[in-house]
Amino acid sequence: MIWQDVILMVGGFGFALALIPAVRAKNKPPRLTCLATGCLLLAFVVCYATLGLWLAAQSGALTALLWFVLLLQRR
Repeated sequence: MIWQDVILMVGGFGFALALIPAVRAKNKPPRLTCLATGCLLLAFVVCYATLGLWLAAQSGALTALLWFVLLLQRR
């Protein structure tokens, strides 16, 4: 395991934790923000996975999932 994977994983999980209040809150970000952020994070996940940064890919996938949850909550 390389140190960059660990740093990116910690940052990814930090972002996921920071999104929890938004998921639980009544007011949600705009739909386009949720969609664009989720899709861009999925692109990062693919990049991380192709580089063998599996921990970073997992934390990025979780963060993307939370953005898509926010998107669905806007409905």
